[in-house]
Amino acid sequence: MPHEGSIIAPQSTCSSCCGSDAKIPNPAAKSGVGRSFRVAGLDCAEEVAVLNKVLAKDLGGEDHLAFDVINARMTILDSAIPMQDDEVIRRVASTGLSAKQWDDQSAKADHSAHLKRQKQFTFLSAGFWAAGLIYHMIKTGLVGGLSIFSGHGNIPMPNIEISLFLLAILFGAWLVAPKAWSSARRLSPDMNLLMIVAVCGAVILGEFFEAATVAFLFALSLTLESWSVGRARNAVAALLDLAPATARVISKDGKTEQDIPAAQVAIGDIFIVRGGDRIPLDGTVQSGIGAVDQAPITGESAMVLKEAGDTVFAGTINGEGTLTIQASNIASDTVLAKITRMVGDAHSRRADIEQWVTKFARIYTPFVMGLAAFIAIVPPLVFGAAWTDWIYNALVLLVIACPCALVISTPVSIVAALAASARNGVLIKGGAYVEIPSRLTALAIDKTGTITEGTPEIASVQSFIEDDASLLQIAAALEIRSSHPLARAIVAYAGQTAPAEQTRTVPGRGVEGIVDGRNVWLGSERFAHEKGLEIPDALKRQFETAGSTLVAIGDDTNLLGLLELRDKIRPDARAMISKLHAQGVKKIVMLTGDNEPTARAVAQTVGIDEVHAGLLPQEKVAAIEELTETYDVVAMVGDGVNDAPAMARADIAIAMGAVGSDSAIETADIALMSDDIGKLPWLVNHSRHTMTIIRQNIGFALATKALFAGLTALGMASMWGAIAADVGVSLAVVANALRLLRER
Repeated sequence: MPHEGSIIAPQSTCSSCCGSDAKIPNPAAKSGVGRSFRVAGLDCAEEVAVLNKVLAKDLGGEDHLAFDVINARMTILDSAIPMQDDEVIRRVASTGLSAKQWDDQSAKADHSAHLKRQKQFTFLSAGFWAAGLIYHMIKTGLVGGLSIFSGHGNIPMPNIEISLFLLAILFGAWLVAPKAWSSARRLSPDMNLLMIVAVCGAVILGEFFEAATVAFLFALSLTLESWSVGRARNAVAALLDLAPATARVISKDGKTEQDIPAAQVAIGDIFIVRGGDRIPLDGTVQSGIGAVDQAPITGESAMVLKEAGDTVFAGTINGEGTLTIQASNIASDTVLAKITRMVGDAHSRRADIEQWVTKFARIYTPFVMGLAAFIAIVPPLVFGAAWTDWIYNALVLLVIACPCALVISTPVSIVAALAASARNGVLIKGGAYVEIPSRLTALAIDKTGTITEGTPEIASVQSFIEDDASLLQIAAALEIRSSHPLARAIVAYAGQTAPAEQTRTVPGRGVEGIVDGRNVWLGSERFAHEKGLEIPDALKRQFETAGSTLVAIGDDTNLLGLLELRDKIRPDARAMISKLHAQGVKKIVMLTGDNEPTARAVAQTVGIDEVHAGLLPQEKVAAIEELTETYDVVAMVGDGVNDAPAMARADIAIAMGAVGSDSAIETADIALMSDDIGKLPWLVNHSRHTMTIIRQNIGFALATKALFAGLTALGMASMWGAIAADVGVSLAVVANALRLLRER
């Protein structure tokens, strides 16, 4: 059965570098067409901030630059002060990134090449790191392997082991070093510089394994970031695949038909869509009658009758009959194409996800480097102390200040949280999405396939002449050979029976046939009216209030009875809503393309606060934007494609994984793979516990480092004490993070 659902588009995915305060501008909000460049390495908001610093001033300001992080695309608008392309490329290169003029044909290949390069360097770093560790364990045994930070005791580390770790450092830092150098030249320390400083400090002190571990982990985080952004990019592109590439167009004289690319169909052209085919373009029905599945666009849970004069949308499915349609929009201007563009715009204007470690690093890095220089220089100059002693103390400070524990604590916590989530049937697409549910204040949720199961069932049987069993047998006999969702529900409820004879489908009305020698029919209220039979007003109001679908059954002279079909509400939906309210979610809203009586009946049953029904995609976006103006963190849950723009506009998108569309699962930030909506409260609790663990780790690491920094300043700390403290803190935060694996 078609699902109303909604989903999802991914947000810009950042990992370790997304602590920048920069906001990613919305290209849709900027006027003018400009020159676009493909920027390799443009993965998150920090790169946006860097590019703004080196370009914006000479272009007239940041308003003349636009960025699409999902596609690694930078646009200089026509309103900017002129700058030659070669100069733009040179300035981008000075940041450690690389740029080339945008080419739609090569963009996908460029994305793949960049990710492949990152993977290669990360795999090489991992390989040499593992080789060095294995060699160490061979030389020292298992016990020595467990204490690798202490090296080989009084025996120098073998040159082979040093070489392996140095190679791991080289490949791990290769793609980061140019960015770190650019950061140093601009006197704007960032996480890249912090990592390089930490690695160099560890190498100077002979802690090659520690240096290699930091380099490898950082390279891995950047590779995972690029991979997740690539998944998002592919999912957005897949939206356009809903519309067929060709249309069967009737010639102007009406004598011939020809399949031509949909992009070449002009407004006013007439094309044909056969039963079961997707509609290639928006248009108006000229002739024919058929029920159309509009779920990809409007989210309606039932197929909609289309007759001459009715509007149809590209990407929707013609269920039966043949429709002759006049194109009303070109392929690039259909509702589906607009949805895809809205998804891209929503990605571009999303705020960056700030990570505590990276934000703190902007202060921590220059402070530590300055303090080390102070300790090395001031005591000898001012107090006449020995230079060697205080240079040694400065190096001790660099060891204890090495961000190994800080760098490791957050990713280990995130990985443990992701693993525990997957074990519990909740697929979280990256570390950026672990934090957001902990701050959830408002939830938007669609109806069909999410709050409901997306499959209709018989709620009641109203018999007027026949008994219930006989009425159901007539209905099943008429519908047993149909694949319509309502027909399947009737047959499932009534059980198997012999099919009716001489059945005939009346498009948009119902079905007729002969059962036990008499003519019978089944269909809509309109069908009953055309038969000269009226359904009692009281029953119609009752069904409407309950949000049910009415199916009438009759013969030549009588209305035999009515079947009430209703989309089944998930059994855990009410408990889920109640738990979310108890957890502090202030507002839960239903956004649906379905009719208002049905939506309100479902919302009232499960305890949803507010209902917005009969919405098109752009209206759902407006509803989400309204929520984001009032509430800090807004999530949306759904299971289809039609709400993709609204999902992209929300702070986090959650898909019903198993029944959701492929696009939903690919593009959602989080997917409930077991379709258990009751896991939403668990997700909120899990996110909050994860953030508590991360704060504990960061607090413990910083407190320990502050203590040793003080001891170092007083000349009371030793190199071995600093190394032991650093290793101890690293092990402690990792052990604390691994507690998340026990989450159930």
